[in-house]
Amino acid sequence: MSTIRLEIVSPQRGEIYSNDINMLIVRSIAGELGILPRHARLLTELIPHAMKVKVEGGEIQIAVGGGFMEVTPELITILANAAELEEAIDVERAKAAYKRASDRIEAYKNAAKDYGEIDIRRAEAALARAKARLTVKGIKVD
Repeated sequence: MSTIRLEIVSPQRGEIYSNDINMLIVRSIAGELGILPRHARLLTELIPHAMKVKVEGGEIQIAVGGGFMEVTPELITILANAAELEEAIDVERAKAAYKRASDRIEAYKNAAKDYGEIDIRRAEAALARAKARLTVKGIKVD
């Protein structure tokens, strides 16, 4: 079976993952995408999610906190705001982040005064990142 190289890097941690894969399933601002070897060139923004990496003999998930993806026929490059392999995810920290973000969103919705659009966007982004981490660890959240 043919493969395509996947390289994931982040500003804080450098190289997160580099391997030849069979397929990548990601969520972009345009929707869900499946990338196979020899894919057409593509540049897109990614949203926080648990991306699926199909490799020989199985599948792994990697939490990505948004970023950009460039695809060429031979290479997928992901420049992630943050990315974590399953073994790097601290479940208790992710659960706490999820709860904090959920509480902030709920407080915003119930508040008599406006806390600002930036605050709600930050809370929604934090919630999406925490959800991606928990999904990679196999923990289902709403």
